Amino acid sequence: MNDRAMPEQKGPQVYSIAAHRGFADALAAGLLPRYAEGDFGLARLILLLPSQRAARSVTEAFVRLLGDAGGLLLPRMVVVGDLDLDEALGPLFDPLGTAAEIPPAADPLQRWFRLAQILADLPRERGLKGAALMRQALGVGQTMDRLLVEGIAPGDLLAEPVVGLVKDQAVHWEAATREFLTVQAHWLADLEGRGEVDAPTRRNRLFDHAAQTWRDNPPAHPVVAAGVTSASPALARLLRVVSELPRGAVILPDLDITLDQSAWDELGRAGMADAPGDAPFGPGDAITHPQYHLKLLLGRMGVARGEVQAWHRSGASAAPPARSRAISSLFLPPRASASWASLPADQRRLAGVRVMESANPAEESQAIAVLMRGALEVPGRRVALVTPDRELAARVIAQLGRWGIEADDTAGQPLPLTAAGRIMLLLAEVMAQAGAPVPLVALLGHPLVRAGDGRAAWLEGLRRLDLALRGPRPDAGLEGLATRIAAQEDEALGLWWGEAAGLLEPVFAATDGDLPIADLLGLLAGVAEARCGLALWSRPDGRALAGFIETLRAAASAVPVSLPLRDAPAFLRDAMERVAVRPPWGGHPRVAVYGLLEARMARADLVICGALHEGSWPAVPAVDPLLPPAVLRALGVPGADFRIGLAAHDLAAALGAPEVVLSHAARDASGPVIPSRFVMRMKALLGRKLLEEEHSEREAVHCARALLRAQPAPPYARPMPMPSAEQRKVEISATGLDRLRSDPYQFYAGKILQLSALDGLDGDADAALRGTMIHAVLDRWHREGSDPARLPILADDMLTSLSAHPLMRCLWRPRLMQALEWVAQRVATMAAEGRQVALSEAWGSIVVKGVKVHGRADRIDRLPGGELAVIDYKSGSVPSNRMVQDGYSLQLGLLGLIARDSGFAEKGGLVLQGEPERFEYWSLGRSKDGFGFIQEPVRDPGSRKVTGPMREEFLDLTEKFLHDALDKWIVGSEPFTARLNPDVASYADYDQLMRLDEWQARSDAEAGDAA
Repeated sequence: MNDRAMPEQKGPQVYSIAAHRGFADALAAGLLPRYAEGDFGLARLILLLPSQRAARSVTEAFVRLLGDAGGLLLPRMVVVGDLDLDEALGPLFDPLGTAAEIPPAADPLQRWFRLAQILADLPRERGLKGAALMRQALGVGQTMDRLLVEGIAPGDLLAEPVVGLVKDQAVHWEAATREFLTVQAHWLADLEGRGEVDAPTRRNRLFDHAAQTWRDNPPAHPVVAAGVTSASPALARLLRVVSELPRGAVILPDLDITLDQSAWDELGRAGMADAPGDAPFGPGDAITHPQYHLKLLLGRMGVARGEVQAWHRSGASAAPPARSRAISSLFLPPRASASWASLPADQRRLAGVRVMESANPAEESQAIAVLMRGALEVPGRRVALVTPDRELAARVIAQLGRWGIEADDTAGQPLPLTAAGRIMLLLAEVMAQAGAPVPLVALLGHPLVRAGDGRAAWLEGLRRLDLALRGPRPDAGLEGLATRIAAQEDEALGLWWGEAAGLLEPVFAATDGDLPIADLLGLLAGVAEARCGLALWSRPDGRALAGFIETLRAAASAVPVSLPLRDAPAFLRDAMERVAVRPPWGGHPRVAVYGLLEARMARADLVICGALHEGSWPAVPAVDPLLPPAVLRALGVPGADFRIGLAAHDLAAALGAPEVVLSHAARDASGPVIPSRFVMRMKALLGRKLLEEEHSEREAVHCARALLRAQPAPPYARPMPMPSAEQRKVEISATGLDRLRSDPYQFYAGKILQLSALDGLDGDADAALRGTMIHAVLDRWHREGSDPARLPILADDMLTSLSAHPLMRCLWRPRLMQALEWVAQRVATMAAEGRQVALSEAWGSIVVKGVKVHGRADRIDRLPGGELAVIDYKSGSVPSNRMVQDGYSLQLGLLGLIARDSGFAEKGGLVLQGEPERFEYWSLGRSKDGFGFIQEPVRDPGSRKVTGPMREEFLDLTEKFLHDALDKWIVGSEPFTARLNPDVASYADYDQLMRLDEWQARSDAEAGDAA
């Protein structure tokens, strides 16, 4: 065929560019000789393309084709709009002053809010509100659009066959369908009243209008549609007209015109019913096949596959022709794939296509970056990563940054993940949670907040606030935060918080009720700008956020919808997820990172397909939540697996590159994964021949592991720090003695290094908090006179003021009240026997060998004979007598020594005198009789206990262990060995500091050798 003269028009002119040729390059190479007109070049040609990304790819292909040959007037590229990319029609189809018979389209956001209003007014057993209502409204709108794109009128759902199918469905499907029909009816009435139509309806009418216009009055200049694969009926009708125009043509990507007819027939009906009344999609349709949607498009165009011609021009980046035959064999439908066993060798070869397997996503991203870095060593070589996994794309971009390679993810980044978007979400979370510490600290520490010269001072104040908010959550609102901050008695923090709270006050001033969405957006935007200044809007994400806010506010003002404050973060996140922030151009000219949609029609010399595992490529099919699959099939809507076929076609197109690497990891963050079904088919088809070509990919994985693997560190020995004599001069507490004897390193870290574990920010109300609360309640009760009637009241007051989850308070209260009732009864009984409370929560100290030994006694009672009883409250279990006897639980004994040496003072400053006689643990845990029991760590002569020191020997034994510990570590020179007695239960506060996991498994001998 003469490339410079189009053939005589005989039927539709439909062409296919095989996958191995590279669509954009082959398209440019074929258009130039066919449609160029002297000095005008291709300027008279109208080229219909699916998306702006496709237009850019074709432009780049023309640049590569011409090289240094000079300039060229390019064709007029018109975008038909890609619904998946949320792109509108080009001005050729939707010009200013469109024909009056086509009504304007309703604003999508206003429709979203109006559908939410309609759903909220429906009678329900349990009404939806807030973010859940908005999600439901969004789902209804998406289902309506899906039907309209397929040319299904609202009345089609009321046809008798469809109604019968609905009645045969499960109850929940029937209810969902009826609800959808009700909402749709209300919405259509609104549209009719305003003289508008839905956007897909207007789109279909514009296509039909253009088709009718071109059919009646063919344009004077040629029209070519290239790369358009959407099978919507209206677009298919337009493509049919384009294919019949003088010098018109439709060029499809990778339509397999060599596929055996029996295999083509095995794909199924593809929208074409065999007889009137049949469903357009049969149960045996191979909708997951990459050719299925093209067969559907041809059927709706009324074009037979035999009428499609090959596009006989290839581009510079073409793969071997055998590649297309192998790709065709690879994706054969089930029955046809039985021919694999007898395929000749030339149809089983995928030269230049390799598989790379890595252990995990981190290794995969590093290996891909190594491959891309190596490809750039070849001058002029282009490399692209194609992956639906946005996390993998971000990892690869970050890994390339180590070599100074700036690669942009052309699929964009969701707005909530950008710096500007995160500000809005954090403000909404602070508002919804009434100043909860975690979002509050994250907001005030955001990089955009107080950026500039005063940033260091701002962060210093933030660190003080972070420490102040550790532990249980303060009371809600600014007052609760101010109370917590005032309790720190930190003047610098108070001044800093005054400035911070002033700018956040509008957020806290919002009421607990519902807030109109327009007011919510205005409030958050105003506070965000006050916090960050104009820098918030200066970057691409800030400009995207500004456009998002203004568009959403305008729609929310036109159709008022209110939200509960607690649902504001979820609503904003859902709305912002639909906005992708694409960076401006300016990255590396030979490196590209694409999503599946953006990769269509793009081409590179090396294409790496990443994250090829099930659930990612292909993704898990999403079933329509409103209409049952049987109803959709009867209406002529492809099933949920249709997108698997599109993913397969995307892979088939990528396999046409000169060199291709298929990458997948053995596991992801959640566990092992299954390789993509496409990779499994490839291995089944090629067998060992595939594995013979993986040398370079194995090298990339080895390099990735070498980059990720640090040099092996020498074995870390058990820590045995040896502080100086001056550093050892520290005090010992009653609980510190137990820690010093069992794990000297923990004592060293806490007392000598003065390191203490921080409570969690917005920490849970745990057992430690419960114990602290019990001590506070009993102390206050004793100081008020130990009236049994007051104890439950004090406990209720404490529970009410406790910043714990209401469920936690409800679970604690019954057990706590029973235990406190037992305490009141025991104290009353003992008081009747002459035993009185002498001290409560009292501090005392003595000096032993020049070292101050101190402790706080929970309670000390005076017995009828003048002796003393030392009591320690426990909210749970008590130490075993064996622990006491071995010297690892000496708290009661040490408090007894302090009391014996007159180390405690009574009310009025008088020294508490008396000989400690009894030592008791009062546990508020469960006992055989309910809650509460008393246990002593000592035994009397004739006692049945077999462990524990004798009562009269207890203080002497404690003193012996105390002197031994002081002689060894405080006034002596023993090393503070980590986990000296590993069998003793210990706290884990310093396990990371002592690097416990690195040496614990080794024996003492091995640890000594390593040292």
